[in-house]
Amino acid sequence: MNKNIIKKILNEYDKKRDKAILNQKMRRQEVYSKIPRLQDIDKKITEASISISKVIIEDPLSYENKISKLRFQLEELKKEKAILLTENNIPLEYLNVNYKCNKCNDTGYFKNGEKCSCFKQALINESYEMSNLSKMLQKENFNNFNINIFSNNPIEGEDRTPQENMMNILNISEGFVINFDKDNGENLLFYGQTGLGKTFMANCIAKSLLDKGYIVVYQTAFKIMDIIGSHKFNRNNDDIGEKEYSLLFDADLLIIDDLGTEFTNSFTNTEIFNIVNTRLLNGKKMIISTNFSPKEFADTYTDRTFSRIFSNFVPLKFFGDDLRWEA
Repeated sequence: MNKNIIKKILNEYDKKRDKAILNQKMRRQEVYSKIPRLQDIDKKITEASISISKVIIEDPLSYENKISKLRFQLEELKKEKAILLTENNIPLEYLNVNYKCNKCNDTGYFKNGEKCSCFKQALINESYEMSNLSKMLQKENFNNFNINIFSNNPIEGEDRTPQENMMNILNISEGFVINFDKDNGENLLFYGQTGLGKTFMANCIAKSLLDKGYIVVYQTAFKIMDIIGSHKFNRNNDDIGEKEYSLLFDADLLIIDDLGTEFTNSFTNTEIFNIVNTRLLNGKKMIISTNFSPKEFADTYTDRTFSRIFSNFVPLKFFGDDLRWEA
């Protein structure tokens, strides 16, 4: 499966590059027809660049004098080209190849062989497509958030009405997105009963950050345990399983949904702590949603897990009427 996904993504990169190069050629011909002198200049620039390379290779010990003349000629040609473009109101970058990603030039990889962030994001997007999460994010995002569905009637034992509380959570969530690239150690803990909007709000944040190009991994606690189990015990000896496991630690944002619904024992407690602790140490941000109250959380997980989460996350309580937003 993973090989097919990678092949599909690389084919898309090939199409992007071909399109970018074709568009550049078309723009170049358009400019050449308007300013014929530019075609001659580009030809001479290419010849001068090749000559510089040849001189360095053929005369490595005493090429400076020869190469200085060629470099001067090259600079003069570039100046003339810039003047002609400016005089004709053509941006200097108009003749460049306009790649979708200028970091890897639409190859998906850097020169050292490492995957570009756009390639990693493409892998995640494919995972979202396979899990139908992308369709969910089309509906569950900040643009579709409606504060008016929350009651403005007081709740016994709470300082705010559900609507006031949700407005506060909304402001904090939007601030989380706006300040995401800041090293502020901010993580969010959504807690409260089902049907109060925890997953919806997490999806809003996920959508906003995905649109900004960040690597976001959204998994239920149950699925995370399955990924860890497959990795630890080699259930599925494939690259995509390894990728899923690595992204739990490497993604810009990890959203753990429904923490507490997984089967809890010493193994799962240890692995949850390992993920949370490693990401905190590496400055990687997280959002956790749970139906547990703080007391239930403390009773279920180890003291060190409870301490790491409640001392490093902003706890946001969801309360009010059951909206049944969560599918």
